[in-house]
Amino acid sequence: MTSPTTERRVPEAVHRRRWAILAVLMFSLLIVVLDNSILNVAVKVIATPEPIGLGATQSELEWAINSYTLVFAGLLFTAGLLGDRLGRKKMLMTGTLVFGIGSVLAAVSASPGQLIAFRAVMGLGGALVMPATLAILMNVFERDEQPKAIGIWAGSVGLAIAVGPITGGVLLDHFWWGSVFLVNVPVVVLALIGMLFLVPESKDPRPGRLDPIGVGLSIAGLVLLVFGIIRGGELADFTDPLVLLTTGAGIAVLAGFVVHEKRIENPSIDISYFRKPAFAAAVSAIALVFFALMGVTFFSAFYLQSVRGYTPLQSGLMILPLAVAQMAFAPRARLVVDRFGARLTCTVGMSLVAVGLASFTMFDADTPVWVMGIVFFVQGTGMAHIMPPVTVAIMQALPREKAGSGSALNSTFRQVGGALGIAVLGSVLSTVYRSEIEGSLGAVPAGVRDAAGESIEATLGVAERLGPAGRDLVGPAHDAFLHAMHITAVGSAAVALIGALVVGLFLPGRSTPQAEAPAEEPVTADR
Repeated sequence: MTSPTTERRVPEAVHRRRWAILAVLMFSLLIVVLDNSILNVAVKVIATPEPIGLGATQSELEWAINSYTLVFAGLLFTAGLLGDRLGRKKMLMTGTLVFGIGSVLAAVSASPGQLIAFRAVMGLGGALVMPATLAILMNVFERDEQPKAIGIWAGSVGLAIAVGPITGGVLLDHFWWGSVFLVNVPVVVLALIGMLFLVPESKDPRPGRLDPIGVGLSIAGLVLLVFGIIRGGELADFTDPLVLLTTGAGIAVLAGFVVHEKRIENPSIDISYFRKPAFAAAVSAIALVFFALMGVTFFSAFYLQSVRGYTPLQSGLMILPLAVAQMAFAPRARLVVDRFGARLTCTVGMSLVAVGLASFTMFDADTPVWVMGIVFFVQGTGMAHIMPPVTVAIMQALPREKAGSGSALNSTFRQVGGALGIAVLGSVLSTVYRSEIEGSLGAVPAGVRDAAGESIEATLGVAERLGPAGRDLVGPAHDAFLHAMHITAVGSAAVALIGALVVGLFLPGRSTPQAEAPAEEPVTADR
């Protein structure tokens, strides 16, 4: 409840329905997160030749995922700015509608190229949705309730992580591959109805002049940077000229963006916030934890399905402990922060994530299921005690009228960190695997030998085509992958430990509550 000594900044009509509004926001977040987790279990079916799948190549499958990531990451910051200026409810509803349309088009794709294009449309919708959800949350809850609301918001990510693979597995057992996209449509319809009747409009009452140069620089810089990261991961070579050119250009353009923002009177984002150690540590922690975790998510899918032989549904069920931990602990993380402070809470959380990642070095082809369940639960517990506190630190560092920009920064660092994790750790996995399996490919025909060493899926695919002659490749492929996974897990754990060091040094400890600066007008109750 709001303290009697604290001025209420949210209108009573909005305050009364704040939890119903949060439920609608969670629906919106659900479709964005759920879609990527669903697609991960469908890629093998989409790669199957027609009429079962689309016959997509490995590169086309990667771009079916990466086209979404590229558009999503490139437009996140701009979408947050537009929400602050034009209205967050408008952005939320527009993004949800675009996402729904993209889902329908993706479901009826007749070729891998169409699927890649329509996934980009979904990325546009997701970019409009993600910043708006958190920005609206900050404008319908009073400051003292924001940590609790953010914890529930973060816990809904755990729900999506669990629902996605399980739903995808069930759908693929009974329907064609396009059903994994059509499942978004009823969620989109329900979310739009809830937004229309429950969610209030809010915007920055004093947005200042538009900053088209800053907006253009942010889009160009993020797209170039993320493209370079993705391409480097595809090639498993970050010294490739195209990778160096696009990544370097992205960094240079973003540096120009920072210089531009520091010089103009009405910047899109106040760069001085990054001089605050707690703010800088919070955004760095988000990037580092998603760098570590997204890389592991990438190779754990292959471990469960290719080495352990699990079906997509069984693989999805294995993620349940992680999701349950997030849903159980994220809404309660604020209580731990109140007692021990954000610094200790996040340091322990990061350390738990590092322990979970390091545990993958002990996994082999016969590791008991209950052991894997414990490891995933530990990871989820760590995540639940990192994401809410650092998100609160970011969002409460900015005035409420800049909530869209703050939410966009939060999402951008998470997305770029995740893309970098998949690219870098995926490259490590690929390089180590190739070096390990190379000595076992002598009996493979010369024409397919190079392709057979690209990944465990490629090796097992060649072994299957060779029939009895290919059986001797299965064991070495499993051994090579496990060795590569162990090496990659060490790198992931090291990154998580760096994150623990960052939050341990720079996040604040226990602090007394501070009144919110009266910088902005309250949210309106308009529909």
